[in-house]
Amino acid sequence: MFERLNAQSIASRLFLSAAFWSATILIVAGLGLSALNATWSEANFDDQLGVYLKALVADVAAAAEEGRPGGFAAIDPQFELAFSGWYWQITRLDRDPPEIHTSSSLFASQLPILEEAANREERGGVRSGYVEGPGGRPLRMIQREIDAGEEGRYLIQVAADADVIQAATGRFEAALAATFLVLAIALIGSTALAVRFGLRPLRVLREGLAAIRRGEAERISGEFPDDVAPLAAELNLLLDANRDVVQRARTQVGNLAHALKTPLSVIVNEADSSSGRLADKVRDQAAVMRRQVSFYLDRARAAARAGAAGSATEVRPVVEGLVRTFEKVYRDRGLTFAVEAPEGLRFRGESQDLADLIGNLLDNAGKWARARVVIRAAREPNPDAARRPFFIAEIDDDGPGLDPEERAAALVRGEKLDESRPGSGLGLSIVVDLAAVYGGSLSLEQSPLGGLRARLRLPRL
Repeated sequence: MFERLNAQSIASRLFLSAAFWSATILIVAGLGLSALNATWSEANFDDQLGVYLKALVADVAAAAEEGRPGGFAAIDPQFELAFSGWYWQITRLDRDPPEIHTSSSLFASQLPILEEAANREERGGVRSGYVEGPGGRPLRMIQREIDAGEEGRYLIQVAADADVIQAATGRFEAALAATFLVLAIALIGSTALAVRFGLRPLRVLREGLAAIRRGEAERISGEFPDDVAPLAAELNLLLDANRDVVQRARTQVGNLAHALKTPLSVIVNEADSSSGRLADKVRDQAAVMRRQVSFYLDRARAAARAGAAGSATEVRPVVEGLVRTFEKVYRDRGLTFAVEAPEGLRFRGESQDLADLIGNLLDNAGKWARARVVIRAAREPNPDAARRPFFIAEIDDDGPGLDPEERAAALVRGEKLDESRPGSGLGLSIVVDLAAVYGGSLSLEQSPLGGLRARLRLPRL
């Protein structure tokens, strides 16, 4: 569970944390207020019963002084209705058996006595608690014992239906729940707005980096708060440093190329001015050196470009431009080239590198195809958002194809499977190395057209 929470975005974590603590505080506050209301309702109800208790105590005290029976005063009409839910009872304790007088509402029933127990409350000699009344209904009752001296000891009790308290408590809890629900919705909404507003600078920073990655900008621009501005500045410095490194690498690669071309030209010229096996050997090896130097310099340039931030290339225009070129190259053979590539598919790299990658594969397919070459490009499914997105380019031809062993050999640098066809044997190996520079790959498979399928996997935006 905690691992899933740690994997959430900062906005989600802040929102969930705030929502959790807000809900916890509201629940605790609601329970506390409900408990306080229940206590207050009981105390208020006890005060109401206490009014009747005082009237009965006064009547009993006056009757004891006058020497007449007490407790028969009509304190409220609701005590006169049978089983009305409101009852009083006066018990003279100094008689054996005790002498009991009750309200008409008890209708020959009697109230139980509150015993001294932990669940009973007592204030100023008045004890209160819950008892079971007539018909098994719960009653809230208060009682008080008075000593009239020679006139006797009396236990005076007043009780009423506890459903009144429960009904009042229920109404309060319903209103409280509705109020707190509205408050919770308001708090969650305000939390979401606060998180969205508070993290907006980070979203702007992320959008700026995405624009750089798409090749739409070179630096992060915009105003940022004091705690985010240093991060944006450091990122801009990092981008500038990366751009400087790439530029220096390109310059050094160009310098190296020029530095090697002159000695090689001198060697070739000296070999051309001579004859014999040694001169032929020198010319052959010089040609090999030129190819090797060209190959590794191209690879170094590609590595420098691949490391640069902000490079992006639309795939379909590059492919269509290559197809138009190869249609002219293979016009005499009547080859047809078909392109299936969606709009908006973008290669995360330089256009020259994409042209080299696709061009080598199209050239190889054109050499072996009988009548048709098809190139398809599509986004690779990327269910994991944390993984780098790729796209797949498949070049199919209807030529003779290759056996599995021959496919592996075809990817080896300098390996030519058919000396009758033009080429140096470096094309596919260059594609393998250049694709690897970008973190991609090249594989050869059997084509549905009957020939060879070259499957190129490259990063995309």
